[in-house]
Amino acid sequence: MKTALTFTPLFLAIAATISPLAHAADAPPTDGFVEGSSLTINTRNYYMNRDRRDIHTDDSKEWGQGFLGIFESGYTQGTVGFGLDVHAMLGLKLDGGGGTDGSSILPYGSGNGKAPGSFSSGGGTLKMRAFDTELKAGDLFLNNPVIAGGMTRMLPETFRGVSLTNHSLDGWMFEGGQASFAKLYNQSGHGRIGTSYGALPKGQDSQHMNWAGVAWSGLPGLTSNLYASELKDVWNQYYYDLDYTYALNDLVSLNPGLHFYHTQETGNALLGDIDNNTYSLHFTVGVGNHAITAAYQRVNGNTPFDYIAQGDSVYLDNSQQYSDFNGPNERSWKLKYAYDFAGLGVPGLTSAVSYISGKTDLTKVDPNSRGYSAWYSADGKNAKHWERDIDLKYVVQGGKAKDLAVRLQWATNRGSNGYSAVDRDVDEYRVIVDYPINVF
Repeated sequence: MKTALTFTPLFLAIAATISPLAHAADAPPTDGFVEGSSLTINTRNYYMNRDRRDIHTDDSKEWGQGFLGIFESGYTQGTVGFGLDVHAMLGLKLDGGGGTDGSSILPYGSGNGKAPGSFSSGGGTLKMRAFDTELKAGDLFLNNPVIAGGMTRMLPETFRGVSLTNHSLDGWMFEGGQASFAKLYNQSGHGRIGTSYGALPKGQDSQHMNWAGVAWSGLPGLTSNLYASELKDVWNQYYYDLDYTYALNDLVSLNPGLHFYHTQETGNALLGDIDNNTYSLHFTVGVGNHAITAAYQRVNGNTPFDYIAQGDSVYLDNSQQYSDFNGPNERSWKLKYAYDFAGLGVPGLTSAVSYISGKTDLTKVDPNSRGYSAWYSADGKNAKHWERDIDLKYVVQGGKAKDLAVRLQWATNRGSNGYSAVDRDVDEYRVIVDYPINVF
C-alpha cells in the first residue's frame, strides 16, 4: 500500500479566503431575509426503458413524476447576515419499478419486489454570509468535479454537511467543505457516501468526504478548475481542467479543452490499491448553428476511474448517457455532431448525435482486488464496446408554458470480448419533461 498524502481540504479552503477577506472593505448589499427570498417548484416527468439485450428481463421500465420545491431566504441585515434554505421532494410511481430496472428513478423493491407508490424527503440549510464568503450547514445541493449530485434522474441527490464559498476576487471562486451523508436519487433516507463502481466491504463505509477547490474565469473564453478531495479510508482524488473558446469570426469558433483526474487509495484503503490517472481531451469546431466535437479519453490504471455513488462528479468528455468509458486501462474516442434549430427558425430546439468506441485489457485487473475484482475477465484481453447516442430537446420560448422542456434520449451500447460482463448490451430510451414554476 502506498503512503497517502495528508491534507485537509476544508482547512485549505478556509485559509484561501483569509487574504481576500482582508481586502474586502464593505459587506455586499442584501435585500433582507424576507425581501430576498424565493420559492421555486420543478416538476419532472421521467420515463426510462432500459432493454438489457443480453439477459432479456421482463420488466425494465420505470415511469415516475417528481416534484422538487426549494425555498431560499435572503440574508438578515448587517455585516454578518443569516438565512435559511428549505427543500422538499416527492416522487410518485406511475409504472414499473421493483428494482428491475436499476435506473435510480424509483426505489428498489423490498420484500414484495415492487417499488412503493411514492417516496419523499426534505431538508434544510442554515447559511451565513460575511463580505463575499458564504457558509452553509445542513442538506446541500453540490455540483463540482469531485462531489456533484446533479439532475440526471427524476430527483437530485443531496448531501448532508457543511460548505464554504468565497468570491472576493474577480474571476475567482474558492470553495471547500465536508459531507458525511448522502440522499440518493431514488431514496427517502440518508446513508454514508459510497462509490459508483467499487464494492465497499460489508459493514464498512467511508465516514465522510472532504473537498476544496478553486475555479478561475479571469480571461474571456478561458476557464480552469483545480480540486482536491478525500473520501475517508477510500481515496484521495485530484482534478484539473482547462477550457478555451476562441471566436475566429461571427460564424466560426474553436473550443479545445482537457480534463484530468488522479485517484489514489488512502487510510484503510477499503477498496484496495488504487493508482489511477484518467484524462480526456476534446476539440470542438462551431460553424453557425453546427458543432462537431472530437474527443479522446484514457484511463491509466488497473482499476476503473471511480466517483461517488449515483453522483455526476465525472467531468470527462466520454461520459455518456449509459457508459462512462472508464474501465481499467480503457482508451476511447468520440465523434459528436450538434445542431441548433434556431438556424431554421425554430429557437429552443436542439439536437446531438454521438458515437463512442472504447477498448481495454481486462485481464490486467487484479481478480483479488477488494473493490474492483468484478472487472476482471479472463476473456477480456481485447475487450471492446461502443455506444451511440441521440439527444433531442425542445424548450418552449414564450407564453404560459414558457420554459417547459421536453427531452428525448436514445442510447445503444454493445460490448464484446468480456466487456459485457461489466457494461451490458443495452438499448435505452428516456423521455423527460420539465416544467419549472417560479412562485415568487
